[in-house]
Amino acid sequence: MDPCEPPFHERSRRFAADVDVLVVGAGVSGIYQLYRALEAGFSAQLLEAGGGVGGTWYWNRYPGARFDSESYTYAYLFSKELFEEWEWREHFAEQPETERYLNHVVDRFDLRRHIRFDAKVTSAVYDEPSGKWTVLVSDGTELRTQFLIAATGVLSVPYFPDVPGREDFRGEAYHTGLWPATPVDFGRKRVAVIGTGSSGVQLIPAIAGEVASLTVYQRTANWCTPLNNAPITPDEQAQLRGDFEAIRETLNTSAHGFLHVAHDRATFDDSKEERWAFFEKMWNSPGFSKLTSNYTDLMLDPAANAEFCEFVAEKVRGIVEDPETADKLIPKTHRFGEKRPPFVTSYYETYNHPNVSLVDLEQTPIVRMTERGIETADGVREFDIVVWATGFDFGTGALARMGIRGRDGLALEDHWADGPKTFLGVQTTDFPNFFFPGGPHAAAGNNPRYNGDQVDFITETLVYLRDHGYDTIEVDSAAEEKWTNMIDTAAAMPPSFGKISYYFGTNIPGKPRRYLLNSLGRPKLFKEIAKVRESDYKAFKLSRSASRDSRPRPATAAGAQ
Repeated sequence: MDPCEPPFHERSRRFAADVDVLVVGAGVSGIYQLYRALEAGFSAQLLEAGGGVGGTWYWNRYPGARFDSESYTYAYLFSKELFEEWEWREHFAEQPETERYLNHVVDRFDLRRHIRFDAKVTSAVYDEPSGKWTVLVSDGTELRTQFLIAATGVLSVPYFPDVPGREDFRGEAYHTGLWPATPVDFGRKRVAVIGTGSSGVQLIPAIAGEVASLTVYQRTANWCTPLNNAPITPDEQAQLRGDFEAIRETLNTSAHGFLHVAHDRATFDDSKEERWAFFEKMWNSPGFSKLTSNYTDLMLDPAANAEFCEFVAEKVRGIVEDPETADKLIPKTHRFGEKRPPFVTSYYETYNHPNVSLVDLEQTPIVRMTERGIETADGVREFDIVVWATGFDFGTGALARMGIRGRDGLALEDHWADGPKTFLGVQTTDFPNFFFPGGPHAAAGNNPRYNGDQVDFITETLVYLRDHGYDTIEVDSAAEEKWTNMIDTAAAMPPSFGKISYYFGTNIPGKPRRYLLNSLGRPKLFKEIAKVRESDYKAFKLSRSASRDSRPRPATAAGAQ
């Protein structure tokens, strides 16, 4: 034997896979991916960095955290029995109920024994001869898998702004995306909340009644509209059960993944009086229906959007008693829907509390943190608690921090140095047997629906490989280029989020400004998946690893047009 060649038992260990499929992340998508892989007959395991299931709904447990998609549309649809046996209490469930639901799903389908908690992935390295991934966990455990699926989510890496002296603050400090499992005592404390995005506007009204004082530091005002949550009545529960098949059909096929009915008119088809009456109806409608059921040209015609913005601005001025504060809360730099619009409960009303004040960081930026508080251009305010509601490194944040190394040791973060390149938002070149459902180039809308589409496609693909004798898959570069070009081109077309949105990565200093969603959404995804099926997976390079039969099948790209 060549003295440089590893002993036989070492070689066997190198080529042996512990599992067929290794999933990373126990959020909504990761749990579903584990279920689908096991259901398809693969050996599978899931690694979760946290101490329990939930993903976003495990880490984001701050007061006021809740769905802004209707609970029963966010939930799983693969089992009628599951849908019927779980009764959501509210149309928009609070975080504790969502966490209970996901634990119920894991136990209901006997998935917990396939999950390892407190298991953060520190590296994942592809071995080309065997076609397998070696994954190292924070506790030193090493696992090998044929297929690595990172369901790590787009909102899993909290962002802290680079504020001088942040570590000097001696009081309590929290990030909404890393909230402790034990309740935080806000009682009679001086509290600062930095940030008025989706989490900040949920937290602020939830704690305002407990604190001695609450100071909100706002960088950018948002177009906030009411969530309009309510308990689900017994009659509504019965109707949901009775309509399950119709609900599933609608949610599995709709462009945005909601049950909302589209409007039939454009803005200026109506008179001003009729428009304002309709906007009032929208104001009182649930959640995202203000986007999905509004006038058909809301996101297409700037004049139409300006009309709705004028209406919302009037509402803000009518709710907030102090005119100066009201004016600060009305966006000046973007239209409705150009950033992800938060949906709120009593948010604007909170600023009428005598113990609540608003600091506009455009006018008085933060200079530094001190041991006792925050210094801005107009002086220092002291606090007992500072909450950072400053968002996330969206889309690529978690994937770029996992130590993922593909062909020839290529680092994923280097491969995506100018922004992500993908096909269908599930694979990228030079990283064979690696998938990332619910990551970059996913769609705006009801996330579990689109992410679930990707999980279904990945599972179907793994079954195809198994049935046809392949064990290695990598997207063809031409297919990846066409899909990525489509993403970039469509990003400039209405309806689209503005470039000030974190959907372009603009909230992270130094991050490339590339669109991180698929603005053409589910219809485009469905169309391209159909092409993949019809072309017999010609958009991918399929092969057998060296441990079996290294005869790649010629590939003809059938990517996005």
